[in-house]
Amino acid sequence: MSLRYGAGRPLLALVLAAALAAPAVAQVPITPARPDPNDPDAVLVEELVVTGRLPGPAWWTVSDGAATVYVLGAPSLAPKHMEWDRAVFDRRLAGANLVILPFQDVKVTVTGAFGAAFNFLRLRGGGPFEATLDPAAKARFVAARERLGQPADHYPTRNPLAAGLRLATDYRERTALTNSDPTKLIKLLAGRAKVPISQKSYDIGPLMGAVLRTPQAAGRACFDEVLAQVEAGPGVTQAAARAWAQGDVRGALGNERTYERCIALVPGAQTFEARVKADQVAEIEKALKAPGHAIAVVPLRPLLAQGGVLDQLRAKGFTVKTPGEA
Repeated sequence: MSLRYGAGRPLLALVLAAALAAPAVAQVPITPARPDPNDPDAVLVEELVVTGRLPGPAWWTVSDGAATVYVLGAPSLAPKHMEWDRAVFDRRLAGANLVILPFQDVKVTVTGAFGAAFNFLRLRGGGPFEATLDPAAKARFVAARERLGQPADHYPTRNPLAAGLRLATDYRERTALTNSDPTKLIKLLAGRAKVPISQKSYDIGPLMGAVLRTPQAAGRACFDEVLAQVEAGPGVTQAAARAWAQGDVRGALGNERTYERCIALVPGAQTFEARVKADQVAEIEKALKAPGHAIAVVPLRPLLAQGGVLDQLRAKGFTVKTPGEA
């Protein structure tokens, strides 16, 4: 037996929004000069970062003999109800035998739910958070939360990582940014076309408690970065979304990654992300055992990173073609 919570629920959204995948306050190279041990998706497989040849968003193809999986790289953050050219998607949805989606709903087992509730109460103790800040940081935070329409008691915690993640969630909601699109639309369209859907859910109860074990310095670094992102506004994400819709992969990868880097600081989060990638690889591999074609939707960074979904599939011997070859 399990309890199911929508990914939009406030606490769960604090800990893992569906995407574990792509956003940065300051513009930095999409692949840093050195790997970041706290960011497993920092380094990309550059030969896979190719502008799409077909209209609309970029697609990669994975094949094995008579079977093909068309892989759509999705933004981890985008404006709600974003418009994009669906002609290629509609053509590939017709006759598809499966649509594989990134996880969106989150499942907490009944046993884990009690621990999750206990940890939530602990995270909520000792607020408001701004009382823990020095005057300069407090003034910035108060200005930011007031811009988002939130009172001081909306952040009832002394945990800087929890405060930062909640602030990030509030900012995304206020600026009409979501990690659900275009996956939500694709799920709806696949259902209407009566194409089977594969979408996994996970028990994230342990990660909720792990927020408490994140070092204070790391949590404060996350909070400071989220605060700077709120002050900067959604322009970077809006530009990246426009690039994504035009098949400009490099431009789409310029999306801000504040939330994802914060999540990566939580003990156990990187192990969890590795498991999600492995499950996505396994689902695509399974789909390639059936003749015909399937569609997979994978967030861009986990798709294109070193050790990411396409990198793992290539290592298994499958043929991977870039959007420039599609």
